[in-house]
Amino acid sequence: MDIESELYKQNSWWEGKFEDRSFKREIYLNEIVKNIKTKEIIFLTGLRRIGKTTILMQVINKLLADKTKPENILFIRLDSFNLLEYSIHQIIEEYRKLHKKSASDFFYLFLDEVASRENFEQELKSLYDDETMKIICSSSIATLMRDKRAHLTGRTKVIEVMPLTFQEFLQFKEAKINKADKEKLDSYFKDYLKIGGVPYYVLTEDRVYLNELVESIIYKDIIAYHKISGERAVKELFVLLCKRVGKPTSYNKLSEILKISVDSVKRYVGYFEKAYLFYVVDRYSKSANERVTSPKKIYIGDVGIKNIITEFKDLGASYENLVFLKIKDKNPNYYLENSIEIDFITKDSIIEAKYNQELNKNQKEIFGSLKIKNKIVADGYSFFTKVI
Repeated sequence: MDIESELYKQNSWWEGKFEDRSFKREIYLNEIVKNIKTKEIIFLTGLRRIGKTTILMQVINKLLADKTKPENILFIRLDSFNLLEYSIHQIIEEYRKLHKKSASDFFYLFLDEVASRENFEQELKSLYDDETMKIICSSSIATLMRDKRAHLTGRTKVIEVMPLTFQEFLQFKEAKINKADKEKLDSYFKDYLKIGGVPYYVLTEDRVYLNELVESIIYKDIIAYHKISGERAVKELFVLLCKRVGKPTSYNKLSEILKISVDSVKRYVGYFEKAYLFYVVDRYSKSANERVTSPKKIYIGDVGIKNIITEFKDLGASYENLVFLKIKDKNPNYYLENSIEIDFITKDSIIEAKYNQELNKNQKEIFGSLKIKNKIVADGYSFFTKVI
């Protein structure tokens, strides 16, 4: 297939054939539209297959609905086999020839899986500095600023796409719920606790799909991307972290169990973080030394993935993980005092995740003693239907 055919295939709106029937993810769509007139490069990041490409398509649909000319929108799937031999600049050159555009003509450039290209930072810097366009990118790996010479600092706005919220989950399930239907809402929440928020998996509940996604992340985004030879250790660490979600965990202990060095454990966990597969939470402390040396709490990017590995057993851990994902943007730590733990502390809140449980006596005492604005016990679906 030649480059012209491939570009027409990827940009079906040029021939009036584009139709977007996906469920709108308004949180991200609104955030991108709000920043569409700025010069900054917008980066959509997040777990593989979390819906970044779909959101790019929704933005394109919105631009078309707002009367943007179809030929002023260029979408490039950069990991497409038919485009691998071309640089981003060469593809844009071809696009300009196709639509008889001069170098000064403004257009919207959508780059899907931009990190699949070795020198993407240099190309983006050049496009940003020298061309008239709005650039919107997606990437499943947190690679931005890998090359400090590219100087993309101050030129980007990063938006992390998270798994579906409970409200989005209900929308994808096309659930019709009245305010009085508490039992129905509770039943859907139990499904959410089990299935998680990977969009296609929510729609199909196809376990094979989710298993393939896990394989894809581990092989493409971690083992192949970072050129790791110790494949077995990476897979075993992944399973171990799934089983230890929400439990304070030391790198030394993981190193002992897996019989690999502590440095290797730290490095692999860092790679998991870059692929949005796990998040690491530090203990709350005013001492930087204590924060660094204390055990970490690990949470997974999506509870459905955890449940595929561990089966749907530890509901408390899955629930705590969902609470973390909801408040992640508040940079929570966990709180530990005299061996008594509270799940999360942020700048103005303490939050304990208690799925069908109550605070114990010691936790109540800590709740009472801490001088902090919000003291929240998250229990059941109600925590996920309000703004925190």
